[in-house]
Amino acid sequence: MAERLAPSTRHQYTHNGRTVYEWDQSFSEVNIYVEVPPGVTGKHLFVEITTKHLRFGIKPNPPYMDTDLAGAVKVSESFWTLEDGTLHLTLTKLEEGEPWRSALAGHDLDPGVQQADTQRLLLERFQTEHPGFDFSQATFNGAVPNPRTFMRDLDGPQRGEGED
Repeated sequence: MAERLAPSTRHQYTHNGRTVYEWDQSFSEVNIYVEVPPGVTGKHLFVEITTKHLRFGIKPNPPYMDTDLAGAVKVSESFWTLEDGTLHLTLTKLEEGEPWRSALAGHDLDPGVQQADTQRLLLERFQTEHPGFDFSQATFNGAVPNPRTFMRDLDGPQRGEGED
């Protein structure tokens, strides 16, 4: 049932009519997809992921992308792969459940699309917390609350809190 709440489409960032990258997000990850030129292999690429910054390109050229991320990531749990001509960056969110307005700073989604993403992330959280229920058809009236913080104070101590 959780797969019904997985991202079904990728968001696109375009510039001058050309897709620069695509991205999607889940409750715990942000995925960025970038097409590379034919013949480029993983050995040709350099990728640097820091907590709030991303830099990558083809050696020895200047970086194709050298920009801040829209949120913070866990560097040790983030990685990249190259498959079928697409560089796929998997970034593990530092704040699990926090909805990102974009993958890269300054490339914000339309507010309606942001709202739909936030709703899907909240439903994904509910699905994880209550695996016996199917939340894939649930909807919200009004503004969708932040999936990372919604009703967390009612659960008692969070992981790592109040444990001795």
